[in-house]
Amino acid sequence: MLIFRKPLTNVEHPRMEADVVIVGGGPAGMACALRLSQLIDQHNAQHPDSQLSKENIHVLEKAREIGQHCLSGALLDPRSMRELLPGFEKEAPLDAAVSKESVYFLTKKGRFKFPITPPPLRDHGNYVISLNRFVKWMGSKLEEAGITVFTGFAGSELLYDGERVSGVRTDDKGVDRQNQPKSNFEPGYDLHAKVVILAEGPRGSLTKQLIARFNLDRDRNPQTYGQGIKELWEIPSGRIAPGEVIYTMGWPLTSKEYGGAWIYGGKDNIVSLGFVTGLDYPDPRLDPHRVLQVFKQHPLVAGLLAGGKMIRYGAKSLPYGGWWSIPLVAGNGWMILGDSAGFLNSQRLKGIHLAIKSGMLAAETAFEALTKGDSSAATLGEYQQKVENSWIKDELWKVRNFHQGFEHGFWMGMLNAGLQQITGGRGLRNRARSTPGYMHMKRLAELPADGGAEAHLIGPFKGDGKLTFDKLTDLYHSGTRHEEDQPAHLVIRDTDVCNSRCIKEFGSPCQHFCPANVYEMLDDSTAPHGKSIGLNPSNCVHCKACDIHDPYQIITWVPPEGGGGPNYDGM
Repeated sequence: MLIFRKPLTNVEHPRMEADVVIVGGGPAGMACALRLSQLIDQHNAQHPDSQLSKENIHVLEKAREIGQHCLSGALLDPRSMRELLPGFEKEAPLDAAVSKESVYFLTKKGRFKFPITPPPLRDHGNYVISLNRFVKWMGSKLEEAGITVFTGFAGSELLYDGERVSGVRTDDKGVDRQNQPKSNFEPGYDLHAKVVILAEGPRGSLTKQLIARFNLDRDRNPQTYGQGIKELWEIPSGRIAPGEVIYTMGWPLTSKEYGGAWIYGGKDNIVSLGFVTGLDYPDPRLDPHRVLQVFKQHPLVAGLLAGGKMIRYGAKSLPYGGWWSIPLVAGNGWMILGDSAGFLNSQRLKGIHLAIKSGMLAAETAFEALTKGDSSAATLGEYQQKVENSWIKDELWKVRNFHQGFEHGFWMGMLNAGLQQITGGRGLRNRARSTPGYMHMKRLAELPADGGAEAHLIGPFKGDGKLTFDKLTDLYHSGTRHEEDQPAHLVIRDTDVCNSRCIKEFGSPCQHFCPANVYEMLDDSTAPHGKSIGLNPSNCVHCKACDIHDPYQIITWVPPEGGGGPNYDGM
């Protein structure tokens, strides 16, 4: 029997008052808090008789430590950081400046190197970083500024006063599998705030609630996503230079799927590599984790990694929809930042700089709300205008139809990308429509039983333990840890759909697209098809793919007890 996380009834939640609550301690949330701190310092220096307090700015981070849940490739475009902290390069943890780029199209055994690096993939001026270490450093700057980040506290639900967002309730702690209080039970706090800012990362749970409640994505394209699977390797010296960047497309994907790989050379012979698979592929049996393992067997990659050691693993979803998929980002008492809003350039494979800039613009808007004593939609709506008047829109407008072009396959997508490059992002039409990625999934009856051209991408990967790995071996290297005795934080609305329909129609794709073996189809003689859905929620690496890509949209990811999850140290 599956027990899911539900709010406890008849529990009194302590109330706290705040000026601003920022949910999420990633680059967007950190930048927002840092910029707000700067503005408050400037105000207090100029207005000694009307001081503002930083004590009432609360940053909530569900991880045990700052940065633990932060995962990216990662390359940093420094544009927004130079605006936020001029001269940041002197003290920030930057692994290497990009010194060389290469782009390859791969076949099963061969490769074709692009003679010229496409302009969107030219990365000179950017930095190879560990996002985990970079955000930890941002947290130290925030501590110096006098703002506290409350780690281990997840936002479980939004509070409302009529149609206004009035605060955030944090998670209850010490609840057992049967959804009953344990001896160490502590109720969550009701943080009532003038301004609530959501910076939860991709497919944020509170953001999802907010969008649904107020229909914020009306007249927008549905958000589409990719799933990035990453490994960190330590390799023999001399294989790849610090700051060297390699991108690949093609193998092991076929022309029916969208995706590609990155390889970034860091310092101390550490290499970041991974594969992003668009979550809009047609075969529900495809396994993105397997895609990465098959990719590493290509001679180009296997030669690079030979004699090396895999040291870390992780997975994350990325918002690919672009400008036409961004919902309304401000309203009565609230704003949405970074990946939660969809500020990511899928053509450049970059979003950190956009997240930071969105945090800065939101901070400026929140500051105006505090000084005016007005956090209505009229005031906070200025954030929407600030975004549209900033270089965020300038950058995203030029790639507004990029990902939509790949809905009909790789080659059509490349043709559309070329047209968009020529026409300033327009392509064949100013706004290309799209459909949710899960709707591209075909039923098993429509597909060859042996997988056809995708056969090499189907089924669990056993791995050789040196170059390639199974999911559980990789999972061990993610440092994931949850309190075992708690309700499942993966809420399946109707398990009968899993056991009677999905297994027959789609082959239970959750067991394939989950990179951490959370979902299993277990032998069950009482089930219609001899198997029933089982969960291993303690394996979850918080990538949100199940919430995004389930064909029936009956899985909801909610935060587990605060402090649980992966430990992306150095990632």
